[in-house]
Order: sequence, then structure tokens, then C-alpha cells
Amino acid sequence: MSDLKKGIILVGHGGIPKGFPADLVSKLKRLEAQRRAAGQPMSAEELELDTKIRTWPRTPETDPYQAGLEALGAAMKPMVNGDLFALAYNEFCGPTLEQAVEELIQQGAQSITVVSTMFTPGGSHSEYEIPEEMEELRKRHPHSTLNYAWPFNLSQVSKMLVEHISQF
Repeated sequence: MSDLKKGIILVGHGGIPKGFPADLVSKLKRLEAQRRAAGQPMSAEELELDTKIRTWPRTPETDPYQAGLEALGAAMKPMVNGDLFALAYNEFCGPTLEQAVEELIQQGAQSITVVSTMFTPGGSHSEYEIPEEMEELRKRHPHSTLNYAWPFNLSQVSKMLVEHISQF
């Protein structure tokens, strides 16, 4: 039996909470687009807006996406054999993937597997952003094993969806 402490991070997209000012969302998305086009790091202004939206007060009524990911995480956690477990979000909600990885490492995780709720290929978060962030985190934590459980086996996803459909 291995005494390697493992962790799992379930990453969801993240949603804009009801009540968050729309003009600030527009400004954040504009700054993000400019940064990506220029290949630059996040500006102080973008970081401030990103932090503001990620830490905005939420309830299941104002952010049903967060409530849904938390419910999925609560159902999944007992199935991971006692491994450390955390949630993370790509955008609009916290914690970030970086924050979740740091937290699990602080809790003693030596091997962390990240899994996205985004099953299909073609999405920028699952296909590009998460792998890029994972590479940076691997450089920062060379003594930790950081795995990304993606892409999904589409035959297995299809089977799960067909089994779900059969209930209706």
C-alpha cells in the first residue's frame, strides 16, 4: 500500500453571479482579449477585476453554476478513496486552479490529478488554458506530480449520456 498522499481537483467553467455589474464584466473580457492578443501577463487592472468577480458574494440563487459544481463535488468526494479533494474554476469564480493546487500541496498532496467538467474537445479552457496553467504549476512544483485527466474517452462519455437518457 502506497503512502503517497493524493489529491483531486474538479475544475468547472465558472459563472457570472447575478448582480455583478455588467460593465465590469465587459471591461474584464476586453482586458483579457487585449492581453491574450498581445501575449502579455495580466495587468494590475485586469487582476483587480478578476479578483473582484471571483470573490463576489454568491448564493445558489445568484450563482446556480457554482451550486451545481459544489453538488457534483459533494457527490464525487466520497468516491475518491479518501484522497484530498478540491474544486476550482476557470473564470468568474474562485478558487482558481492555481489556488486549489497550492491548497492541496499545503495539505500534503504529492500527486494531484485535475479533471475538467468539460468533456468535449474544442474548448479553449480544457484544451489550451488548463494545460498551459498545469505546465506553469509543474515548473513551480517540480517535486509534485501534477496530472491532467483530459481528453475524455468519448465512448465512455457517450455511454454515460445514453445511460442517463434511459432514465427518461
